[in-house]
Amino acid sequence: MGTYTFRTRDGLDLHLNDWPAAQPRARALLVHGLGEHSGRYAALAGDLNTLGVSVRAFDHRGHGRSQGKRGAVGKDSDCLSRDVIEVFNAYAGEGNDLPFLFGHSMGGLVAMHAVGKLGLRPRGLVASSPALASHAGRFDRLLSKVLLRLAPDLTVANGLPADKLSHAPDVERAYLDDPDNHNRVSARLARYIFDAGPEVIAMASTWSVPTLLQIAGSDRLVDPAGARAFAATAPEAAVECHDYADLYHEIYNEAESARGVVMADLAAWLRPHP
Repeated sequence: MGTYTFRTRDGLDLHLNDWPAAQPRARALLVHGLGEHSGRYAALAGDLNTLGVSVRAFDHRGHGRSQGKRGAVGKDSDCLSRDVIEVFNAYAGEGNDLPFLFGHSMGGLVAMHAVGKLGLRPRGLVASSPALASHAGRFDRLLSKVLLRLAPDLTVANGLPADKLSHAPDVERAYLDDPDNHNRVSARLARYIFDAGPEVIAMASTWSVPTLLQIAGSDRLVDPAGARAFAATAPEAAVECHDYADLYHEIYNEAESARGVVMADLAAWLRPHP
């Protein structure tokens, strides 16, 4: 594993992790979710390495070990999506093969937004529990609109239930004890999440990038109805969808044997694509 720093177009330093495969046959850029960081994906990176996939991941601005106020983003409403494109293009330029793109939760939303709205074309896309819809109620949405006008970078608790991350008993405690995680979200970031999800769903019928969509059916952190709405109109030739009815949000941190099923579906999807 190697760690690096990536300088964005607006001069922010992002923290990167690399997990190279011993005998690589493909590469993937991994995009994490809200309030967490790329280091939490070491186990998944190891599994991908076993499949011959080298992995690069980075901490979003305002997350983990990257620069920026915790839970806040830049004034550009699409800055997270543009960060993905910058890091992806730099990674692609280091080899002759086009990398895959893997996004979880908010990272799944950001990755799909970068593909659908901003035209990024990875080798293929894996979206794990993507935040295409939110459980946030009318009050929270109204509050985000008010704060967006008055204090767009003020952060508040994101309200995500850590006890519903996974059925595995150690995941919640590890998440809460990790100093690189946080529970903050700004109004500007909340509005990005609320607005980008419907934008991605609206693009589903014209989706062309090969995509594996993996839905946590018992998700309490994001509303799985958003991913299901996307799958309902996306072309079957482009999008393969798996809906795991009983799984919680972090399907790649779920208890065994459920995690094994999720991993097997990923391995089967990757097999014909490289």
